[in-house]
Amino acid sequence: MKRILFFFGGCSSEYGVSLQSAHGVLTHLDRARWQPLMVGITREGKWLYYTGSPDALPDDRWQGPACVPCALCPDRGARQLLLLDGSGTRLDFDAAFPVLHGRNGEDGTLQGLLELAGVPVIGCGSLSGALCMDKDRAHKLAQLAGVRAPRSALFSRDAALCDIAAAAEELGFPLFVKPVRAGSSFGVSRVEGWSQLPGAVEAAFDNDRELLLEEAIPGFEVGCAVLGSGELTVGEVDEIELSQGFFDFEEKYTLKTSAIHCPARIPAETAQRVRQAARTVYRALDCKGFARVDLFLTPDGEIVFNEVNTIPGFTAHSRYPNMMKAAGLDFTALITRIIETEDCHENGFGA
Repeated sequence: MKRILFFFGGCSSEYGVSLQSAHGVLTHLDRARWQPLMVGITREGKWLYYTGSPDALPDDRWQGPACVPCALCPDRGARQLLLLDGSGTRLDFDAAFPVLHGRNGEDGTLQGLLELAGVPVIGCGSLSGALCMDKDRAHKLAQLAGVRAPRSALFSRDAALCDIAAAAEELGFPLFVKPVRAGSSFGVSRVEGWSQLPGAVEAAFDNDRELLLEEAIPGFEVGCAVLGSGELTVGEVDEIELSQGFFDFEEKYTLKTSAIHCPARIPAETAQRVRQAARTVYRALDCKGFARVDLFLTPDGEIVFNEVNTIPGFTAHSRYPNMMKAAGLDFTALITRIIETEDCHENGFGA
């Protein structure tokens, strides 16, 4: 039986979201085929080998007697987890599945460490993780591939507020102020006028060293779950219906004033164009294994790129598994397909 090293938690503002997703993945894993080795990364960045139940993850009860400090063996091809309890124990494994969100996990950092050690990575690699986390560079590459992105302006932390204000005037209100590298809409603000701009700029810089001013795109957001490395499987297109504001962190995880429709309430021809745009962006950003591509659909039927989540949410209520379920893959079958991705086979890991 193959052993898979699962990472959860993380030194990130999305630590709690990762615990929810890891619980979803681990409780839908086919244990007859794969044995999980679980490594939790605390908010402070400490690695702990966890032998307890996945049911302790969602409410953050996992740290305790069931944990042993650990580290990844850096020797290329060793594929071993080192237990740092003085026992000298080395646990062999075959591949790694990061179930982390946001910085220090989804952004290619952990993937780079695994690649350096010669570990097959389930999902996107270091390059795509870094590119997709960077909204400015992701937008530029998508546009080069032929998919329109919102007009925007990039600023570093030392930029003068008057220069940011001048760019905002050129883009026009309403607009969005976003950290360039952050997930789950942390630090993102919708700005309706001048009075809201300073606070939005401060919130963005609290989450990253660079910010993006971005035009507000009329219409609504649609998403595509993409699976594979060679031949791609694309799930049903979904649609986010907002009654107010924008799809911020609270709305993403509570749906207090919004709803998600899957399949999206759009014509079949439009859905097919959305799927093709998602495939194009997925390829342009070097995605492999799985990712969720988010786009806007304007009232005129134009498709505009928003962002890619290289490790989307994996709870039973998350968009990615629900889009794939609508396309005929239930949660367990989806996790099986993800683990069996072509990229892992190419890197020496088979089902």
